[in-house]
Amino acid sequence: MINHDFHVHTAFSSDSEASMESVVLKGIDLGLQTICFTEHMDMDFPIAPGGAKEFEVDTTAYRTEYCRLKETYAKDITLKFGIEIGLQSYLGKRIHEYINSYPFDFVIGSSHLLNGQDPYDGTMFKGHQESKLYREYFECELENVQNIDDFDVYGHLDYIVRYGPNKNQFYNYEVYADLIDEILKILIEKGKGIEINTSGLSHGLGTPHPVIEIVKRYHELGGEIITIGSDAHTPSHLVYRFTEAEKMLLSCGYRYYTIFSDRKPEFIKL
Repeated sequence: MINHDFHVHTAFSSDSEASMESVVLKGIDLGLQTICFTEHMDMDFPIAPGGAKEFEVDTTAYRTEYCRLKETYAKDITLKFGIEIGLQSYLGKRIHEYINSYPFDFVIGSSHLLNGQDPYDGTMFKGHQESKLYREYFECELENVQNIDDFDVYGHLDYIVRYGPNKNQFYNYEVYADLIDEILKILIEKGKGIEINTSGLSHGLGTPHPVIEIVKRYHELGGEIITIGSDAHTPSHLVYRFTEAEKMLLSCGYRYYTIFSDRKPEFIKL
């Protein structure tokens, strides 16, 4: 049983209203061993018309509350201090300075933008071929892994399909294998992992991010570091359908999954 959730958001991320303590209490109720908080830090995130929320966490306030709860509930659950950093290839220096300014246990690197645009509301797809934008997204990810090193795993690697007009109806790994394989090879060469992010299931895709073919391909290429995260933004989504994630890992040949402390991986037997 996987009882470590390594991708969790609270109200310190602007797209969540959940207090950190409510998430901790839910984790205790579920019998979790570890929660790793990974609040959003997306530098240069675009502001939509009408003033969309920014995704830059108040890291000092976040750490203060984290430390309070870590001490308060030390006998009941292990808490880890993580961050989900938004990757854009030109931000390498700023990301390096930020990540090295705090004692993070774990860093997820994620691509939430395509060429500086947020796919969330689907606007970018109007007048454009869905598959073309998916390819451009993987090209952006390739640039990110080539230019930025300050993360431990790449988050929800095929995130963009969540917001396409047809979502993942016509999407499959083989169409983009040339780019995805290159991304995976660079991650492996740099000692980076990927995650199984079960929010794809909660968003109705019928599969986690990324699809099983990518998870399997990472393993075939020699990748070993793989974390499991719900990407929960509410307490009710903690460890969301982790049983399916475990079956997915085993079917792809994995015998271990990964957790992190002080940016160092630890392998847990399935």
